[in-house]
Amino acid sequence: MVAVTKTQAVLGALIGVCVTIEIVLQLADMGLLPTVRFRAVVYEYGSFWPGLLQGWNPNYALQPYTMFFTYGFLHGGFAHLIVNMITLWSLGKVVLDRVGLSGFCMLYLASLFGGAGGYALFSSAPIPMVGASGALFGLAGGILAWLYVDRYTRAEGLLPVAQAVLILVLLNLVLWWAMGGQLAWETHLGGFLTGWVMALLIDPRPADIE
Repeated sequence: MVAVTKTQAVLGALIGVCVTIEIVLQLADMGLLPTVRFRAVVYEYGSFWPGLLQGWNPNYALQPYTMFFTYGFLHGGFAHLIVNMITLWSLGKVVLDRVGLSGFCMLYLASLFGGAGGYALFSSAPIPMVGASGALFGLAGGILAWLYVDRYTRAEGLLPVAQAVLILVLLNLVLWWAMGGQLAWETHLGGFLTGWVMALLIDPRPADIE
């Protein structure tokens, strides 16, 4: 019997929540649940709507605040979900190994909020935004921030950091083009910058210095 590590349990639980929500939405889409417009209603209540910060009437009083959190657990289908969950598993293990559960939670939540903030600041589209990618880009930003500190301290050169950032930029450009401009790059940018800063607040020291 293979023992489940704390890292696997934490990431498994987070992935499980996102997967369960999407499965329920898929069942509703297929007419297997006695609901009408279920996905649309869930999006109306849980997505990030920039208009709610510009005078739109919310569905409930706290929605302009809770949407900064709830949007990150909704996805636009299985393809969107699978890509994000694979990314969460791979990046999450790196962050958990470096800063543990409390550090991971702080970085993930800060990046989730930062991604929503980026969308609120830079997007003028009157459409909702969903997905965990703001938090995921925050994890990537945090990992690269630590890599920057580690390599700078050891005088190893910063080219790998610059290359990784360039790859992320190019990835966003390609996806934005492939998706007809429907990519929430503003969320990715907000999450990445927040993750970079938050990572240095959580653990500013090089990995090899105790």
